[in-house]
Amino acid sequence: MPPYFTKYATGREHVKTEAAQVTVRLYWGWYVVGGAFLIMAVSYGTRYCFGIFVNPLSLEYNWSRSVISGAASLMIFTSGVGGIFMGRLLDRTAPKTMIWIGAVVVAAGFMLTSFITSVWEFYLLYGILIGGGTSCLSVVVCNASVGKWFVKKRGVAIGIASMGIGFGTLIVAPLAGYIVKGYGWRMGFISLGSMVLLIGGSMAFLSMGKTKPEDYGMLPDGEKLLSHAESTEGVSSMGEGSLRPFLADLRFWILASAFGMAITVVTMAFVHQVAYAIDNGINNVAAATSVGLVGVASVLGRFFFGWLSDQLRDAKYSASLGFLFMAVGVFVLMYARTSTVLFVYAVVFGFGYGSTAPMMPVLLADRFGRHVLGASYGMLIFFVTIGGALGPLLGGLIHDHLGGYKVAWKMNIVALVAITLLILLLEPRVESSGAHRGT
Repeated sequence: MPPYFTKYATGREHVKTEAAQVTVRLYWGWYVVGGAFLIMAVSYGTRYCFGIFVNPLSLEYNWSRSVISGAASLMIFTSGVGGIFMGRLLDRTAPKTMIWIGAVVVAAGFMLTSFITSVWEFYLLYGILIGGGTSCLSVVVCNASVGKWFVKKRGVAIGIASMGIGFGTLIVAPLAGYIVKGYGWRMGFISLGSMVLLIGGSMAFLSMGKTKPEDYGMLPDGEKLLSHAESTEGVSSMGEGSLRPFLADLRFWILASAFGMAITVVTMAFVHQVAYAIDNGINNVAAATSVGLVGVASVLGRFFFGWLSDQLRDAKYSASLGFLFMAVGVFVLMYARTSTVLFVYAVVFGFGYGSTAPMMPVLLADRFGRHVLGASYGMLIFFVTIGGALGPLLGGLIHDHLGGYKVAWKMNIVALVAITLLILLLEPRVESSGAHRGT
């Protein structure tokens, strides 16, 4: 073969090899998305099926619903407190270790809860031990990890990862209902613990071992070159891990108030909607299925609202639309006397609820930058958790004192309409007006 031909052929072969490598190699951020999807599926799937255990525990121990739901409130609160520390730690290290430890702790908590015989044991194991463990498997750790790997595609990436919450609810809630009905609530808790250990533990090592793209010679979204605006996105004047700047910013408090009230509604609905449906003459299977339908609809909502936030000038418009869907859903729930109406509620409410998980980190990253997303998200989740912890307890107290949930649902509708308007007051990022997401 002539020298010039050999040189040409070798060069062409090299180009083909490089092209094949580019084609095959998947940007690591998408592995983070996949791992976060599965971790949140098992973490929130096991958390949101709590309502299935309310009636069995009440029948066996004659505990009131407010006492039982108090354990769920304590778990949510403990998880939120832990989220502050996990978020700050996440800005300094990879999430692998904290996720693995969290999976072990949550699994142990569920299995030990199957042996409870008193209220204090229930609160200690479910409320504190499981709550502390779930802070390592929460949206703070998972979605903040995803948010560090994307800029232009942040809404879609976090939306896809957050779909795991709905997917987990869809799979775990009916499965837990089947196990509890056939084998008892104790076996139900043991099964939940086994799922968390198997899936959460394995994903920690397979996909969550890296911090952010710049630490490994990569750039956000897998791009080779960034414009000046994109390269400055996420570089905040706030010190990494610092909390004081967030607490002094009105935008943070608008987010905390809006999402805090929204999650109050969500946790109240998840814990009490099954019992409410049964009280209205809807059979147990249909009532439990409604939880799964909320999960199905939220899967679509997480992707849709994440995608929509990437298309709009400001993600706050996507968030406000999600809150409005939730308000309509709760209105339908007030009149749920048949399984059909209950399922309509589940679809509408679930679709709107799907906006909450992706919109929190997206709005934070847009306002404060992605390099401090762990600290800002952890702090936000703490205040959001206070609202979330009130939901189950408030719903139980209203039922026990007023004999029903009608007042609770009316309060929820008013709150959701108010935060739909409140979120529209959120000011955009100030530090570099030209460096908005997706420029």
